[in-house]
Amino acid sequence: MNDTIAAIATPALPSAIGILRLSGPGAVRAVDRVFTPFHGGPMGERPDRTLVYGALHDREGAVIDHCLCTVSRAPHSYTGEDTAELQCHGSPAALALGLEALFAAGARQAGPGEFTRRAFLNGKLDLTRTEAVADLIHAETPAAARQAAGQLGGALAEAVEEIYDELTGLCAHFHAVLDYPDEDIEPFEARELAAVLSGAAAKLDALAATYRRGRFLNEGVPCAIVGRPNAGKSTLFNALLGYERAIVTPIPGTTRDTVEERVNLGGVVLRLVDTAGLRDTEDAAERLGVERSRAAMERAKLILAVVDGTRPPEKEDLEVLRMAAGTGKPWIFVWSKRDLPQNSHAVGCVVGWDDGPAAPEGKRSTLAASVEVSALTGQGMDQLERAVAALFPEPPGSQAGALLTNARQAEAAGRAREAVRRGSEALSMGMPPDAVVADVEEAMSALGELTGRTVREDVTARIFERFCVGK
Repeated sequence: MNDTIAAIATPALPSAIGILRLSGPGAVRAVDRVFTPFHGGPMGERPDRTLVYGALHDREGAVIDHCLCTVSRAPHSYTGEDTAELQCHGSPAALALGLEALFAAGARQAGPGEFTRRAFLNGKLDLTRTEAVADLIHAETPAAARQAAGQLGGALAEAVEEIYDELTGLCAHFHAVLDYPDEDIEPFEARELAAVLSGAAAKLDALAATYRRGRFLNEGVPCAIVGRPNAGKSTLFNALLGYERAIVTPIPGTTRDTVEERVNLGGVVLRLVDTAGLRDTEDAAERLGVERSRAAMERAKLILAVVDGTRPPEKEDLEVLRMAAGTGKPWIFVWSKRDLPQNSHAVGCVVGWDDGPAAPEGKRSTLAASVEVSALTGQGMDQLERAVAALFPEPPGSQAGALLTNARQAEAAGRAREAVRRGSEALSMGMPPDAVVADVEEAMSALGELTGRTVREDVTARIFERFCVGK
């Protein structure tokens, strides 16, 4: 990291403000070659974090903008290096000329996430805070933004470090007794080890339990809209999105494949999947679509089972409801086409859908809600929104930012929990303390990977793949 990087840190669209960002040993020197303050000396003579008004020049020296500039010197900066930032008007053309001038002044193009990567490598951010930066950029709901901000503030790191420090104290005591037998050190006893392991296990269990909520905040909830042909699935799909994404016609079997989009409903990001109508068919293309619909139901974490309220219930309606209940996933019964005259026999769906053989043990779902909607007029859509929000509530007393939000974090926490469990079992079996401490040290290694105390280069590379250039 002996070179200086530069990038446009704002989207390549006309906007009120555009930002050029630099980091590295030559950042201040480079900015002095392209920026001239209207009053006072160059930025190299200015104090840190002071906004200075002046002219931005291209590589030929022509003025291309009047803008603000600020510098922050190492180690008191975001990256821990000398940094500079030019706050310009948001002209993509002017920003491109400014970036070319910075390259001519000795900087090079920054890679995706390279500013934050340098902050991590320089010890300004641990790995959980680093991941929170990307999470905050991609947050789609207020809850996701609060979680990311809390994690960026250190809530998750503090929870992990608390467990790590307890295990460190235990190992330190054990090795002190072992290495200095003649010193007046309090003996290492099994009950001390048992108490620490029990406490660590309880905290790791609680941490692991946060992953479901954290994953849904970050990735969204896979949600399949299912029903027989022409039940109103695609119309509901389009209504939830707010635009015509899926083709809607009166002809049954129009939808031949799954269509996927993301939507914020009730503060929950749904990865919404519109599916082909479920029915027996001789049409090869439609049959393939039906197979994909069934697969989408299996992958989903929430199912919207749609029934046409204007027609008498058919065999396919009852089969759809039985299938939804048999997945073991939460599901919502959606009466569609509420703006049209309702069929009095449609109530048979409610009475009769549960007839027939029960689902396999452990796979039976409880109906979460039943709502009546009109996707055309919007009637009842607020009820659907409330039903979805109720299924994914924020845990009471949960601290913003203290959730595991991705598979890497969950896997590392799981390995730590498993190592602590093995240590507890070894202790209960009468194994010597050194065997138990080996498991404790393995748990510490896993926790170290979670925060970045110990982390492989390939893992770091995968983390920064989510970042944009300039951050």
